[in-house]
Amino acid sequence: METLIDFCTVSYSWPGGKGLREVQFCVPRGGLALISGPSGAGKSTLLRLAARLEEPAAGVIRFAGRALADYAPPQLRRRMGYIQQTPVVVEGSVRENLLLPFAFAVNREMPVPDDAALQGWLDRLALTQVRLDDVAAALSVGQKQRLCIIRSLLLQPELLLMDEPTSALDRVSRSIVEGMMETLNAEGMTLMVVSHSDFRPAVAHSMLMVDEGRVEEVA
Repeated sequence: METLIDFCTVSYSWPGGKGLREVQFCVPRGGLALISGPSGAGKSTLLRLAARLEEPAAGVIRFAGRALADYAPPQLRRRMGYIQQTPVVVEGSVRENLLLPFAFAVNREMPVPDDAALQGWLDRLALTQVRLDDVAAALSVGQKQRLCIIRSLLLQPELLLMDEPTSALDRVSRSIVEGMMETLNAEGMTLMVVSHSDFRPAVAHSMLMVDEGRVEEVA
């Protein structure tokens, strides 16, 4: 199976002397890696390294066979979606938030989805009561999180990085997002998901435990 992202003896340090040491694992294209571990162990750092929001102190991370450093940052951002723990929306309507990525130069050649396509995505993530003209900032936290997920998916990323995407959600919203993650993976999308919850997808190609600077595959 083709490897999409590969950590090769990657180390990273943060203040206080702690960090990640000689991390080695890979995620196949179409795979799902579920990342767990105690708070402060470095789970979020793994995702930030994968997205090149942080740089390793040693080792190499490869994406689609090339070192991350070989990619121009805008090109990498287009090929990876990054969902933060706390959803971030900008001032304006739901429509304006969803179409925000298409205003960036690197994405301007991509076809811009029309209102029917946008509403279709809202419906798919059980946002049937949300309208494109609604003020994005007025949505609930769970609705904002799903809005941010749709915004990433509209760019058709090869890899979706999700950092505790359900931690601030109620039970219903959490169930919707977890179901969506499994569906996306079943459709062929590669995911790396940090989770403290009891989320256990029906199929996970790897389950990674981060603790005391080490990353071990536990299943």
